[in-house]
Amino acid sequence: MPQTPRYLDHAAPKPGGGSSDGNPDADDSANVDPTETDFLASFGRSGRSTEWYSPEPAGYVRGRTKYVAVIGTVMSGLGKGIFSSSLAKLLQDKGLSVAPIKMEGYLNIDSGTLNPYRHGEVFVLDDGLETDMDLGTYERMLHQNLTRRNYVTAGQVYTEVLDRERRGGYLGRDVQMIPHVTGAVKYKLRELAMRGGRDGGPADVVFVEVGGTAGDYENGFYIEALRELAFEEGPESACFVALTYIIEPQILGEQKSKAAQLGIKRLMEAGIQPNLVACRAKKPVTETVMEKIGMFSNVPMNRIFSMHDRASVYSIPEEMRKASLDREILSLLKLHDRVDPVHEDESRVRWMDFSHKLVAPRSRSVTLGIPGKYAALRDAYASIDKAIEHAGIHLECDVRTEWIDTTDIENAGDASSILDGMDAIIVPGGFGIRGVEGKIRCVEHARTHGIPFLGICLGFQVAVLEYARNAMGLADADSTEFNPGCSHPMISELPDQKKLEGIMGGTMRLGAQDVVLEPGSLASFLHGGQTLVRERFRHRFEVEPEYIERLDAGGLRFTGRHPEFPIMQVLELPLETHPYFIGAQYHPELTGRPLEPQPLFMGLIAAAIARTDPAFASSQTGRRWVRQRNGCTTPA
Repeated sequence: MPQTPRYLDHAAPKPGGGSSDGNPDADDSANVDPTETDFLASFGRSGRSTEWYSPEPAGYVRGRTKYVAVIGTVMSGLGKGIFSSSLAKLLQDKGLSVAPIKMEGYLNIDSGTLNPYRHGEVFVLDDGLETDMDLGTYERMLHQNLTRRNYVTAGQVYTEVLDRERRGGYLGRDVQMIPHVTGAVKYKLRELAMRGGRDGGPADVVFVEVGGTAGDYENGFYIEALRELAFEEGPESACFVALTYIIEPQILGEQKSKAAQLGIKRLMEAGIQPNLVACRAKKPVTETVMEKIGMFSNVPMNRIFSMHDRASVYSIPEEMRKASLDREILSLLKLHDRVDPVHEDESRVRWMDFSHKLVAPRSRSVTLGIPGKYAALRDAYASIDKAIEHAGIHLECDVRTEWIDTTDIENAGDASSILDGMDAIIVPGGFGIRGVEGKIRCVEHARTHGIPFLGICLGFQVAVLEYARNAMGLADADSTEFNPGCSHPMISELPDQKKLEGIMGGTMRLGAQDVVLEPGSLASFLHGGQTLVRERFRHRFEVEPEYIERLDAGGLRFTGRHPEFPIMQVLELPLETHPYFIGAQYHPELTGRPLEPQPLFMGLIAAAIARTDPAFASSQTGRRWVRQRNGCTTPA
């Protein structure tokens, strides 16, 4: 740990000194904080040696930061991240500094090796940590870049505890789930409270999302740690939210609350009394059901929220505001004196403008095809889905998405039979050979039919392969990932990756990297004339440097490059060849925000609109996003 923890079970050892646990004959009574002695004496203990253990970063002040914990009941996947991020946004809009954290129960160190079919997309942070998709929800809703402090797994916690034990960090104690594992969790929360706020400063409120459901074996120690934390921080320092599910069996035709009652009861048996209850349901929760929930959970009606299905998650913050949930949190945690009314008014105006666009009728519509390996599970491409939604809202266009399994393209033989009728195509990232030939056929269809195209990560790489094979006549062009012995290895392993053997997790080229854009390129135009942007990467393979000049001479332009090394990061075709054909080795979807949509997605949807409505290109919005000529460095 970067700081020496402060312990309640013994005084922190002085520099060069010992402690009562390290030396049974030592007298450390002078080292014990009197407040700790008083605290322990209330349990009938002397205060010299106890079972209490609560590590804190140096300088941490109890009660300064408040904690809001969102815990699920009945079932997982109800939208704890959506609820938590929406509530955090309301407090952020009031000028408070908020810090979210997702706590996962699985033993993986991070999400990097998880199959998207099992756990949705892997969301990569600026610092390179591969995390759960909920971190993307927080970043988008809060317009805030998160770090590895905002994500914890059971694997991380257990590893740190065991490493500390091997270093003698527990001074001879028998290391147990309680208090040592729960103590490690509390340390992480307090560390985030000190350094996870605005500009790396302290947070006013830490929002804790516990993965899974109350009663799971995997997350029980998190819930216990939160119980301990609330007790140690003192009154009005913690608020617990139970997110439950209201079932509505089709055969009965009415909402039933029994499952929710039992789920909340399970949470209360763990020592957690919820202060708020959010009821997930398909339809608005009836008052009768909410009364039953309140009666069994000891929660008043004004703190029970109907979180039923809505057209967009971005409407939830305003619905929470109307239900006064933000004011309830301020009252529960005594935060009224930290509210900035001017900041609140300004933030609400910006969000309301976006909200109006969200629900406004849209006169334009386009169909977007997305051929991917994991098309059967939308969560595998959650950030792409949101980036498309952002662009559609700002361009006032209804974007219909068609998710296509690339193996269907391969089986069909002719991509046109499936892709005809698409106004734009995105080929997203992925790993492994399955479906790659289908992606190449999709790229060929987009390129030869003038359909706006965006390739992402693997989509960037297969665009290189397609062009080399079909436009340059290099039939054996391939990637060493799929065909190590090919005669034209257009895509090869990054040099650093060749040194790694037997290690998969956390070893790719990950996180935010600079991308130098060629002046006058489509990429630079979309970024308002900028020639240097910072984007997030997650890949092991690159365009083989030996083929860069040959591809460029053949008409495939690399207009985004690494500042120092020959790593190609953006490709495109000139305007006279194709109206909108661009690929990014990075993941542009990871940096899209509702109020600041990602430029490559804005350009794609704008090009799709212009394809169906040529007059759009001459409109004010069209001139900003539809390039009129090559070499155009700034929007018209």
